Amino acid sequence: MSEANPPENAEHTVEIDDGRAWTPVCRYQDLLPGRGVAVLVGPQDEQVAVFRERGGAVHALANRDPFSGAHVISRGLLGSRGSVPVVISPMLKQAFDLRTGRCLDEDHAPDGATAHLRVWPVRVVAATLAEVC
Repeated sequence: MSEANPPENAEHTVEIDDGRAWTPVCRYQDLLPGRGVAVLVGPQDEQVAVFRERGGAVHALANRDPFSGAHVISRGLLGSRGSVPVVISPMLKQAFDLRTGRCLDEDHAPDGATAHLRVWPVRVVAATLAEVC
């Protein structure tokens, strides 16, 4: 998660650590507050859901819903349960903690695996001149 909230009038880039390096995935300004996008990261082109909360924080989670197997988490609804920021899966409506990826509704997926989404390290950095042009 990135707590950064860069000014809207400056160019910033969202980067995800794929375990080898920080990879630019999109411009911060292109993320609509309260919405998600799907990006491909790493040598295996893993699908990652990137979200920008209305307060500016950015999160990156696995895009695959462990309950349906569909790659749809990026289309989920953002909200909160108490003080926990969550994304609600558009398929079966389970809530996942944006900070940890843990499912707040069920401990296990139908296949018996732990019901959580992988959390990817994400950061927002000032864009370089080459990225802006």
